[in-house]
Amino acid sequence: MKKLLLLLCFTAFCLSSATYAQISPPGLGEANTAGWFAFGLRQDLGVSKKWQSMSYIGLGRKSNPDNYALFFKPAILVINQEFYHRFHPHWQYSIALSYRKQEEYNDFAPYRRTVAGFEREWRLYGRMAYTIKNERLKFTTTFRQELRTFAQPFEEASSEDLQLRSRLKLQLAINLDKHKIHKLIGGYESLFSTSRSALSERWSSFKYRESRFTFYYSISPQELPFTIDLGYMNNLVGSQSPFSAHYLALDVIYNNPLGLLRHKQGN
Repeated sequence: MKKLLLLLCFTAFCLSSATYAQISPPGLGEANTAGWFAFGLRQDLGVSKKWQSMSYIGLGRKSNPDNYALFFKPAILVINQEFYHRFHPHWQYSIALSYRKQEEYNDFAPYRRTVAGFEREWRLYGRMAYTIKNERLKFTTTFRQELRTFAQPFEEASSEDLQLRSRLKLQLAINLDKHKIHKLIGGYESLFSTSRSALSERWSSFKYRESRFTFYYSISPQELPFTIDLGYMNNLVGSQSPFSAHYLALDVIYNNPLGLLRHKQGN
């Protein structure tokens, strides 16, 4: 219990963040390929626009470990709400709450659903980011701290019920034109975690778990309030005998819908 309280305090202390240009796909376990689509609403808050809200819903599908059909079977549903605050020209933090329903499949062929069928997750996280930029380039270093809780339909089905995970990401965005309509965005992220077993209530060692490499093309047309991101992610999981999964991702973000509504009402 003392360890749990210390972990909760540590998580609360580290709640912070940075805004990403794209909605990166989540890890989906063992698969060769996966597809991810998300639709988001990004809204500036207040006159100063130092606060921002980002809401999105995302759906993922994946292949079996023995095929490459990236939309072969359902993988995950994500509903996410995050609030950002830029308090310095270089610094930004955020706090967020996320709900996820992830489908569970057996590790052996023909890879049918497990008896439980799915796992529910509630995630509380925060990020702190430092950004350096000029007219052409934007480089961001982000630390993200997560507290994750898991639940399955049957009590005995869950192997872990609580996890503390830390993530460190480096991201570089390149503007391809002077109006910043077209961008290329590349990123690298390392993930470390410790988990508590649902049966023994013991915590595992805190160590490296996986890496994620991302590359995106982003377009924000001047005549439309949307940002569209099309990208690729390579998820390299494990350290001793790692496996790699390839993700194709698409997200559409509606920018400042409330501001557009007020403008129409004013006219």
